[in-house]
Amino acid sequence: MAGRNDVAIAAALEAMAQALEHQPNVSENAASRNLATFQRENPPVFKGTHDSDGALTWLKEIERISHVMDCKEITWVVFRREFLRKYFPEDVCGKKEIEFLELRQWKKSVLEYAAKFVELAKFYQHCDGPTSEFSKCIKFENGLRPEIMKAISY
Repeated sequence: MAGRNDVAIAAALEAMAQALEHQPNVSENAASRNLATFQRENPPVFKGTHDSDGALTWLKEIERISHVMDCKEITWVVFRREFLRKYFPEDVCGKKEIEFLELRQWKKSVLEYAAKFVELAKFYQHCDGPTSEFSKCIKFENGLRPEIMKAISY
């Protein structure tokens, strides 16, 4: 997995999520067909550069193409699935999910723990969606050191 920058890719996913947040929901088959149409436009390939500028430049170009094509049917769910499939093989996503599920604060500061939590949560499918916030909060709290968890449980 050398040459990949998970932070830049995660930032790119987050930026795309915000850009597509208000997209209408359509059936997955229609969305997949429209994704194929979008791909025929030869969008730029994300190179996984080690700087966030590369990821943001890539996202801006993808957004420009989608506006030109008026791609209302490419939902965040479809884009995310295809992006992860292409740039994060299934075994990598599986390892990230396990790392997320086993994540604990241990000797990290709360800030370091929170940053790692946010980074890994992007790979855990059950943390994606409007109803997942409560579950994420419980997972986050349960990973804190006991003395911190006790202090916040009051």
